[in-house]
Amino acid sequence: MNIHWFDIVGTVGVATIVVTYILLQTGRVKSDQLGYSVLNAVGATLILISLYFEWNFPSVIVESFWLVISLYGIIRYLRRR
Repeated sequence: MNIHWFDIVGTVGVATIVVTYILLQTGRVKSDQLGYSVLNAVGATLILISLYFEWNFPSVIVESFWLVISLYGIIRYLRRR
């Protein structure tokens, strides 16, 4: 089994999103905090980078929505400040 650099990038993205969700569920971060949206945006971006090299259409769709929604959260946070 060959592991490529983009597999590692995608795995880091998945780990970022999973850890962010754990932080949300344990109350260490709130969904209206900037860090929550930034971590989700970073995770989705890393996954999308890996999907560029190993194409999977359904995954690209879900991660694109994840990124757009996270960017919306970032913009909403910044506008409130």
